[in-house]
Amino acid sequence: MSGFAEKPEPVQVPGLVHLHTGKVRDLYRNGDGDLVMVASDRISAYDWVLPTEIPDKGRVLTQLSLWWFDQLTDLVPHHVLSTDVPPGAPADWAGRVTVCRSLDMLPVECVARGYLTGSGLVEYRETRTVCGLALPAGLEDGSELPAPIFTPATKAEVGEHDENVSYEEVARRVGAETATQLRQTTLAVYSRAREVALRRGIVLADTKFEFGLPAGETDPESLVLADEVLTPDSSRFWPADVWQPGRAQPSYDKQFVRDWLTGPESGWDRGAGTPPPPLPQKIVEQTREKYVEAYELLTGTPWG
Repeated sequence: MSGFAEKPEPVQVPGLVHLHTGKVRDLYRNGDGDLVMVASDRISAYDWVLPTEIPDKGRVLTQLSLWWFDQLTDLVPHHVLSTDVPPGAPADWAGRVTVCRSLDMLPVECVARGYLTGSGLVEYRETRTVCGLALPAGLEDGSELPAPIFTPATKAEVGEHDENVSYEEVARRVGAETATQLRQTTLAVYSRAREVALRRGIVLADTKFEFGLPAGETDPESLVLADEVLTPDSSRFWPADVWQPGRAQPSYDKQFVRDWLTGPESGWDRGAGTPPPPLPQKIVEQTREKYVEAYELLTGTPWG
């Protein structure tokens, strides 16, 4: 069992229809038929949305995504129409809102990996493969792969777990041409972002993207990059100057929270099916610092 430790009530705003409350974002539709995505300060780990929020997290995710969309426009179009806060919305929505094109989203988490860690490492240790792709012997936690790989996953609902699948399974679900385009675009965007991040002293170990097609469109070359992109929630960012294969890496992402939850201090039994405990203030503050530091290092702009 998993899901929300404490599920929030959606904010009601005149002229907006609430569509969905996700792990981090709330989704609305406006009178023009566009989507209004609002990034909260919620944080999730191990398929649970935690009962403690991280101040400014939603703004960091939104502003960093917008920065990345600008870096990638020559590779793939994105879904952002504006960042205007709808009339009548809470003041707290400022900096969190993305007004987006409504797309037919493809049912695939498009994951790119340049380094071995996480669920990829678990699978590699069992079979020496990741999502059916054979890898060389002797790789360790944090090892750089010979070349970036496309390791897709199914998109899960809140409380469910994304599940790694093979490329062949993606082709079965979305068609061979669309699967090919997803793989090519995912790896192209990852490679660009990896170069940008490394110039700023950050290793982009892996990341996940979501893509959609304009309503009624079937041409795979019409892919649109959607949702968030290259944030500490969707990516693993490691400081390049201390990267060292063979151990868990320091990070600028929510791995810090995962480590606390599974450590002795939290007292939480991940396998018991009970919600995680609230985060201590020191963990909240340190997590916020990591998100802000990632933003500042990548964009070269002071936060706030």
